[in-house]
Amino acid sequence: MDLLNTLVDKGLRRELPTREEALAVLATSDDELLDVVAAAGKVRREWFGRRVKLNYLVNLKSGLCPEDCSYCSQRLGSKAEILKYTWLKPDEAKKAAAAGVAGGAKRVCLVASGRGPTDRDVDRVSRTIEAIKEQHEGVEVCACLGLLSEGQADRLRSAGADAYNHNLNTSEGTYGDITTTHTYADRVDTVQQAQAAGLSACSGLIAGMGETDADLVDVVFSLRELDPDSVPVNFLIPMEGTPLAKDWHLTPQRCLRILAMVRFVCPDVEVRLAGGREVHLRSMQPLALNLVNSIFLGDYLTSEGQSGQTDLDMIADAGFEVEGAATTTLPEHRATAAGGCGSHEGGCAPCGDAADASAPDPSEVPSAARTDLVAVRRRGAGTDLAPNA
Repeated sequence: MDLLNTLVDKGLRRELPTREEALAVLATSDDELLDVVAAAGKVRREWFGRRVKLNYLVNLKSGLCPEDCSYCSQRLGSKAEILKYTWLKPDEAKKAAAAGVAGGAKRVCLVASGRGPTDRDVDRVSRTIEAIKEQHEGVEVCACLGLLSEGQADRLRSAGADAYNHNLNTSEGTYGDITTTHTYADRVDTVQQAQAAGLSACSGLIAGMGETDADLVDVVFSLRELDPDSVPVNFLIPMEGTPLAKDWHLTPQRCLRILAMVRFVCPDVEVRLAGGREVHLRSMQPLALNLVNSIFLGDYLTSEGQSGQTDLDMIADAGFEVEGAATTTLPEHRATAAGGCGSHEGGCAPCGDAADASAPDPSEVPSAARTDLVAVRRRGAGTDLAPNA
């Protein structure tokens, strides 16, 4: 296909595709899917080889969020039966992080529900960062605490944080349909504050919320302009108890096309396969490794992922390798600009735990959907059970 040859050439030159070319990727047929994956895979291998970076989530504070993000199981008014707990103590968070590092994760993502941190919260998270860094000197720490106030990004950086996550989630034009308690501009401002403080910016999207192809292209082009170092791609998990429970719009094939489009638009960025991969990609997850160079290990914030060992086996069986702690994730031109750094609910990393107060009506769920794969997290942080890592 001339389209794919053009996109590969542009990706190898770090040149932005046109909107029409990005839309054309999403419009390709299932018969063309393997060609699309192979083409995007050339771009992925050019900048990241066959390495897969592992990231591990620690949910520092779960549930009871005052924001009304429709996709989130922790939202205001959520009836989702998730774990709810206040701030983990630094030692508790350190113990949870250690499980991820032992499983091969080189980045620990510290996430807390809420609109944004108070100064006292920043102090608390700073102590947690210091505790983790003391135990694991080389591990990257990414904070994800919602909207930042002036000076808070600098304080997190001083405490040892390497990165800050705040997703755009969806296009600016449709943002008001998903969330009303803060704005798209608020999110952009927080990412820019993190960048100004010298933190590696992490910002991505959620697919599967009823958006159009044009919406997906809009948000990915906005991310390219914002220029984060890592872009997590989440696929909505319609969890019982929130407004998007019946939004089962994704198939494995569509997920792969979305990931390929993101890779073409953001060729030299850490593209992370995040929440919802087990539910929507299922047995086609290994194919997605040809498009992304980063995944979350084990469980998510409020939902369960597949076992950590299964993740590791999947990477090895697909012919990829876990990225080592001594390896710089980003290509040299980006790593230098990012200050040498190696590198998603409530405005944080791997969103996508969302649903309605009742289970989806079977007549309204696509035949490809696997509603039985949605499981609330009951282990790890905030529980007495061992984490999944």
